[in-house]
Amino acid sequence: MLIDPKKTKVGFVGTGVMGRSMAGHILDAGYKLFVYTRTKSKAQDLLDKGAVFLPIDELAKTCDVIITIVGFPKDVEEVYLSENGLIRNAKENSILIDMTTSPPSLAVKIGEEVKKKGIFFLDAPVSGGDIGAKNAALSIMVGGEEEIYNSVLPLFNLMGKNVVYQGKTGSGQHTKMCNQIVIATGMIGVAESLYYAIKSGLDPETVLKSIGGGAAGSWSLVNLGPKMLKGDFAPGFYVKHFIKDMKIALDETVRMGIKLPGLELALSLYEELSKMGHENSGTQAIFKLYTK
Repeated sequence: MLIDPKKTKVGFVGTGVMGRSMAGHILDAGYKLFVYTRTKSKAQDLLDKGAVFLPIDELAKTCDVIITIVGFPKDVEEVYLSENGLIRNAKENSILIDMTTSPPSLAVKIGEEVKKKGIFFLDAPVSGGDIGAKNAALSIMVGGEEEIYNSVLPLFNLMGKNVVYQGKTGSGQHTKMCNQIVIATGMIGVAESLYYAIKSGLDPETVLKSIGGGAAGSWSLVNLGPKMLKGDFAPGFYVKHFIKDMKIALDETVRMGIKLPGLELALSLYEELSKMGHENSGTQAIFKLYTK
């Protein structure tokens, strides 16, 4: 399929914290954009700019390429596998792209189902949070047929700066698990480092200037460390979604027969944070475990 802004109709399902910005980049590039979200008001800014709202089954019948980024695996199953879902209603030869983080096994299941309908599927989870989405600087990890990946690469390039083809269906989701494992354990290090700085009498913002540019530097430290210090726990990525991701990764470790004790510790701390009432806070709210 040739991706042409003048001809290709793009559907976008899910216009939350990240999806709204991602869809906006596609709309700004000149594509005819059709959107669906359970809460229509979340898509209002896109509709004001020219996007068209459609029920999900009508969107599936209309669009050539459909991108989804929803909350949880159960939402992915509903969007793709239900009676009114995408697979049952999609046009022949259309391309479905799930950018939600969900189990690799679910991506494989969807991939098998689409083959029966003469359509195509890519699993393409992302990393970079709301900042990466707004700046079209996401890291996008893609699994599926390489030919299909190449055909929609122009769309990926509108949303991300680091777009990498990983292999067969499910490979994108496995790569995202690798990403989340690094972040999970790293976020504990960021929070503990800044807490240590405060308790030792240092100016933590000055400490950040030193360690953010050295061997300890990371995206989480540089971008979320200052938010921790300011008490800014607004979600770029929700705690509840991070917990979901860590559980998916740990489920996969059971299948592989391996142990990841650092990830298990991170999950237990984030579950404690959630019990404190912070499931809808950003992941940087882990700092509150130390300062409560």
